[in-house]
Amino acid sequence: QLTGRWYSIGLASNSNWFKEKKHLMKMCTTVISATADGNLEVTSTYPKGDQCEKRNSLYTKTEQPGRFSYTSPRWGSKHDIRVVETNYEEYALVATQISKNTGTSTMVLLYSRTKELSPERLERFTQFSREQGLTDEDILILPRTGESWRGRG
Repeated sequence: QLTGRWYSIGLASNSNWFKEKKHLMKMCTTVISATADGNLEVTSTYPKGDQCEKRNSLYTKTEQPGRFSYTSPRWGSKHDIRVVETNYEEYALVATQISKNTGTSTMVLLYSRTKELSPERLERFTQFSREQGLTDEDILILPRTGESWRGRG
């Protein structure tokens, strides 16, 4: 149900890389497709400088519906991914616990089918992130890629 293209609208995290990089972050697209055995293939593009970098991940389903796990080959970190709420048509709220040998961190992502999302959804994302113990410092609504602030209102 989560398959197709999403925009990452909001990102909240208490990890160090997020603190360092958050001023550079922009909205990116994520394309999700389901494999035959019910896992999710996730292709994300990340803004890197002025280019987008593609990254493929395979989220393995667990016994609990809406929960997936992923281990980063690059960092060896384990990700426990939970789809918190979604209506499939409009938005999805995803929480991830990331554990590696240096400790654990929390990440919350707000995905949207379009580049705009209602204030209620944004508010819910902020609220939920706070419930996960994240501070307002940790919470970011991403600016749209390649659009200047002066552009369309």
